[in-house]
Amino acid sequence: MSFVVGLTGGIGSGKSAAAEEFARLGADVIDTDAIARELTEAGGTALPHIKSLFGAAFITSKGAMDRDAMRKHVFSDPAAKQALEKLLHPMIRTEAERRIAAAAGPYVIYVVPLLVESGRPRDRVQRVLVVDAPEDLQVERVRARSGLSDKEIRAIIAQQAARQARLAAADDVLENSGSLDALRKQVAALDARYRKMAISAKS
Repeated sequence: MSFVVGLTGGIGSGKSAAAEEFARLGADVIDTDAIARELTEAGGTALPHIKSLFGAAFITSKGAMDRDAMRKHVFSDPAAKQALEKLLHPMIRTEAERRIAAAAGPYVIYVVPLLVESGRPRDRVQRVLVVDAPEDLQVERVRARSGLSDKEIRAIIAQQAARQARLAAADDVLENSGSLDALRKQVAALDARYRKMAISAKS
């Protein structure tokens, strides 16, 4: 059984950068967003269900889910959001559990953006690691990569767990308001700690 660290954080906090560093140091990284993309790209197992639930308007000409159209739709329609989550979440969880069971690295970094929002963050992980950054910096980062307006980004942030609630749920915090080098140093320290914890957990 793998030692599993749940990595979470708000949009634009730097979860992907942190996960990449853990992967570089040898951890197995299992990212629920990446699994969701696989399920909803052309040929993905969720696509027939998405088409029957929401209609062909939400499928691109290349046969993938239209992520932009779907994001706008679920943000304006709570029932649609619930229907999409009810479809995707069990499929994502099943695939994540399969990958965790097959993991061969020293420990697993399980990237779950809404881990705290799930209400039961400790069901699937031994540690909760929160990547934290000030809200203004989150907005700046997301704007730079996505082209969304500040209003749209803050609306997404408002739907996520409050920063203090996320920090309250954390066993460990990666403070990510500085340089990539500063992040790397923190990840290296946590990597050493998690390796020791994983060994202890097995003994």
